Amino acid sequence: MTSQRQEEPKPPFPEQSQPKPGIEAEITPRPEYEAPLYKAAGKLEGQTALITGGDSGIGRAVAVLFAREGANVSIVYLPEEQIDAEETARAVEAEGREALLLPGDVSSSAFCRDAVEQTVGRFGQLHILVNNAAFQGSQPGLEHITDEQLEYTFRVNIFGYFYMARAALPYLKPGSAIINTGSITGLEGSPRLLDYSSSKGAIHAFTKSLAQSLVSKGIRVNCVAPGPVWTPLNVSDKPADKVAQFGGDTPMKRPAQPEEVAPAYVFFASEADSSYITGEVLTLLGGETTAG
Repeated sequence: MTSQRQEEPKPPFPEQSQPKPGIEAEITPRPEYEAPLYKAAGKLEGQTALITGGDSGIGRAVAVLFAREGANVSIVYLPEEQIDAEETARAVEAEGREALLLPGDVSSSAFCRDAVEQTVGRFGQLHILVNNAAFQGSQPGLEHITDEQLEYTFRVNIFGYFYMARAALPYLKPGSAIINTGSITGLEGSPRLLDYSSSKGAIHAFTKSLAQSLVSKGIRVNCVAPGPVWTPLNVSDKPADKVAQFGGDTPMKRPAQPEEVAPAYVFFASEADSSYITGEVLTLLGGETTAG
């Protein structure tokens, strides 16, 4: 048997940039999310997952693989990302599962409660929460970060994680999983992403603390902390010439594609794979070995 390998795009990419939050449908080349080499094993059969930032990027790829493994999926996204959310819903449905679209902003505690309640109302249950929505705003230095940006970064990137986990907790049972999206910047820092990096470091600490809090309930909490991933988050936050070289400084000389990151979320969601793992921060760095 020959080994299977899929070639992924490498920089230089076409020079491009978008206003925030970025639309995946307008990125060239399109982020890869279909994971043709990933074979399902029924690991999440009959379960329900709620994924914030599920319309595009990592969230979309996770939604597709969760559906391939048998889960129905609720997708939380900003209203202006509707075109991406609809494509993700079609991809979930193509895997034979149901998708519920929930437009709104996770910086609102009330919206987070409503999203969880709508999910349980539609599917009757909730097993997996993926906190993945993020806001990133590059700035040349601390003096350029406004009070408004600082507050919104933390409201989306860490308050939203608290809000969603708190809303979901009454419905989670032993064997359930919460999976947070961290970042290499939360471990190593980033000079142009001071507020974003700080919020990601908070997510890593939140993961470990919540894992300790919920271990007696049989609910596992883990975190995936990637390096550069080809998603709208980055295309909408860098000059066009920097986007063209994005990820080229990793040992693999390219960014990850969302489909390469998503299996880590399946691993953490699946009791078959990770029943003895909680409170971990898993780095996916394209060959870097010095994080943390």
